[in-house]
Amino acid sequence: MAIVVRIDVELAKRKMSVGEFAERIGLTPANVAVLKNGRAKAVRFTTLEAMCRVLGCQPGDLLEWVDDDAGVPGVPDTSAPVDAATKQAEGQ
Repeated sequence: MAIVVRIDVELAKRKMSVGEFAERIGLTPANVAVLKNGRAKAVRFTTLEAMCRVLGCQPGDLLEWVDDDAGVPGVPDTSAPVDAATKQAEGQ
């Protein structure tokens, strides 16, 4: 998974239960669990806004992008720009 959900970390920092959090943002505890466990396919901006408001945090505190291919042999590292001299040296 390229997007890591950190809701559990923010809840733990605030010693807030999933039930209380769900009630305060207007979701069912089951739907919060889907979000928390990274099984959601999408998140509405209104839901993200409510989560940030209740937790007093930024969206980046709840969601993190992680490069699945980092360090995998044979997969090019696309995180750094490649200049023309590097391409020529590599025969591209």
